[in-house]
Amino acid sequence: MPATDITPVWLRHVATDLHEQLPADVGDDWTVRLHGLLDELPDAGSLFAVHVWQAETVLPLLAEGVQEGEAAVFVASEDLHRAATRGTTPDRDAWRTVLTPMLLHLYDAAYDRVGAYAEAHTGARDYALANGFSVAEADGYGHEYAQLSSDANARACAEAHAQALGSALARAYADDGCEAYADTFPAAQLRAVVRVLTERGDPDPAVRLAEGLLSALAASRP
Repeated sequence: MPATDITPVWLRHVATDLHEQLPADVGDDWTVRLHGLLDELPDAGSLFAVHVWQAETVLPLLAEGVQEGEAAVFVASEDLHRAATRGTTPDRDAWRTVLTPMLLHLYDAAYDRVGAYAEAHTGARDYALANGFSVAEADGYGHEYAQLSSDANARACAEAHAQALGSALARAYADDGCEAYADTFPAAQLRAVVRVLTERGDPDPAVRLAEGLLSALAASRP
């Protein structure tokens, strides 16, 4: 998506990332429709479209298919985004309270456990072999180490993202700050969402997210 002076930075980043993930036969048409909407946006400095997108598309998609009771973390964030679309501005503490558990869940689910496990197992097994373990012993040691390390790393990754992003997003949302929101790397957050949905078996989450973004931008028009 070509940059323009009037397009918010966050939207350029998100749209570019979405376009790269869309099927070739969908992406070009989607970009044309996006540019048509950009010409009609009333206020490039507002996060209204972000709130609509999160409330109507992103969070409902994340709530689909989770285990019983887990959807609450997404619904709580969704409620605040809906309040923001109605003109109510929750403060930073309110945002942080709901965002932190949601982000913990999101980044825990987005962590590449399979890849991390395989890498840790190979490294630990090779170390054990080099130190006189039998093949069977080294393989068992590798699995034990991989289990412990991948679980610990997943928790650490999720906690780090939740702490850093929770505060940054809370500030951006409470202040309706487009630049502050862009500084939270929303395209990277989008990739985490796509990864989670893909792992759950969604056949084409980028298409659903992209269409939802267009709907959110359309809702921003006068």
